[in-house]
Amino acid sequence: MPNKKPYIRLPNRAVVFVGDGSKALFLLNEGNGLKPRLVVQQAFEDENPPTHEQGSDKPGRALSGTEPNRSAMEQTDWHDIEKHRFTRTVAGALDRFLSELKAEHVVIVAPPRTLADLGRSLSQTVQDSIVAELAKDLTGLSVSDISQYLAARS
Repeated sequence: MPNKKPYIRLPNRAVVFVGDGSKALFLLNEGNGLKPRLVVQQAFEDENPPTHEQGSDKPGRALSGTEPNRSAMEQTDWHDIEKHRFTRTVAGALDRFLSELKAEHVVIVAPPRTLADLGRSLSQTVQDSIVAELAKDLTGLSVSDISQYLAARS
């Protein structure tokens, strides 16, 4: 994603995406930049148990054709894989949501890893609509707390 300004510009009818690897909120600003009034439009939550609950096999071992020794393989992190898959899913949903609303402005609020995943998954149309990005996990906050946080960054 291109570099954005450090402050949050939150115009009327801007879509605010707040998410991480297992939760996502699509919010619509029905207020203005100074007094945002965010309203939940869609919410996503992914059921993603820890890796040890998703897989029961031990990691494999590799045998080299030239060496008599075996080497251990790293365990597959199913939990991490599911986080990446969920991010790709909500990126597609965000694209559809923006076209339905005909929204022109998007603010993305997500932890750094999720921002990177989104950057690889968002369509060019959505990327062109982004007015601000904030590398912060706000998924544990209420909608009014998110509004206050974004208003303080205007």
